[in-house]
Amino acid sequence: MADPSHVPPARPDTAVPRREGAPARLARMIRIPTVSAERDARGQGPFDEFAALLGELYPRVHSTLERERVTELGLLYRWPGASPSAPVVLMAHYDVVPASEGDGWHHRPFDGVIEDGVVHGRGALDDKGPLLVILEAVEDLLAAGFTPARDVYLSFGGDEETYGGAAAAIARTLRDRSITPWLVLDEGGAVVEAPLPFVRGRAAMIGLGEKGVATFRIRARGDGGHASAPRGLTAIGRIARAIGRLDAGTFAPRATPTVTRMIRALASRAPALGGVLLRLLASAPPLTARVLARLGGEPAALVRTTIAATLADGGSAANVLPAQASATLNVRILPGETVATSLARIRRRIRDPKVEVEVIEGSDPSPESSADGPQFAAIAAASRTAFPDALPAPYLMMQASDSRHFHRHSPAVFRFAPLEMSGEQRAAIHGVDERVEIASLERGRDFHVALLTNLPEGD
Repeated sequence: MADPSHVPPARPDTAVPRREGAPARLARMIRIPTVSAERDARGQGPFDEFAALLGELYPRVHSTLERERVTELGLLYRWPGASPSAPVVLMAHYDVVPASEGDGWHHRPFDGVIEDGVVHGRGALDDKGPLLVILEAVEDLLAAGFTPARDVYLSFGGDEETYGGAAAAIARTLRDRSITPWLVLDEGGAVVEAPLPFVRGRAAMIGLGEKGVATFRIRARGDGGHASAPRGLTAIGRIARAIGRLDAGTFAPRATPTVTRMIRALASRAPALGGVLLRLLASAPPLTARVLARLGGEPAALVRTTIAATLADGGSAANVLPAQASATLNVRILPGETVATSLARIRRRIRDPKVEVEVIEGSDPSPESSADGPQFAAIAAASRTAFPDALPAPYLMMQASDSRHFHRHSPAVFRFAPLEMSGEQRAAIHGVDERVEIASLERGRDFHVALLTNLPEGD
């Protein structure tokens, strides 16, 4: 295994001057409410407005790179390099999840406020900030007259938060053109502080793969009637019992090779006894699984398929027994399991023939890319340039990304958003008070400059 703690820094081949105004550009992006879940109600307008804004903010990108729309929501750019074979694909998405100021935001979520060195608003981290730092780097490199060693594609989707049809179409487009990327890089891990117990300092968490994601619906029927005379278990009661049975123990914990590899890499940043304990865990996957599962939260999600009930429906009045009730489950599937095996396990766990379980949509976990190849080394070297104190480390992404659509025809797909994120900031993604530091945006731009200026030559 390549030791991520000893990756040489990228060569400072190209000195690219900074431009002013990146925070203001991000604020303008945030002010366009590209909420994919509300597209039916809002229409296509915000998404077209956002695409037009990119042309205004990045004129060199739009005058130099080849551009095309793939579906209504997919934006694909091609930057011709010295070699057209085995290109690099840099990915991001410009749609966001809903947000309401009534949820308790300190600044209204779509105002794009800049205050005290921070840009506030929905999408600052997920995923307009990572999209911005890609374009900042490309625009600046074009201004410096730089040509990459191989073709570079920019793939921006407008529906990642609603299962990524645009990215899937872009992946099919490249495949149909017999284009096999050398490297695909999408959102995912970030630069974080103390990613595991005992670990000191910061780490750049580079995702080798991601968990699968599925939406299940459970539905029960019961005898309707007046609420003054309930008879037996109602439909709502049956659903509540089913959800109660789907606790954390529904799926057994299991440490994947990526997780044990991550622990081994991070052990070098732990003090003496902590390092010994982490190396012991890395050598004993069953023990690793049990320990991380006991910790709960993010550590537990690394080693087990998780289930969360996110929506419930049933009933029409306070004094009427509902004839049916349902709940929606969000399931994140650990590599080694599938949508089908998860469905079977949930049915066995509920143990109620009167509760129906169906799959609404889902995708299996991605394969896990190698941490031993030149692609991981290139990402690690660029992260060392932008974040010298952060240890590059492999990890398993617990969320879903658009990059999963590229795995069928690209052997090296990684997930790393080159921004610094505290635990509080990570919790604000899909939550309240999403925000990013201006200094982090600058370092994110530096990461992409280092990555693009140090690409090996294509075949």
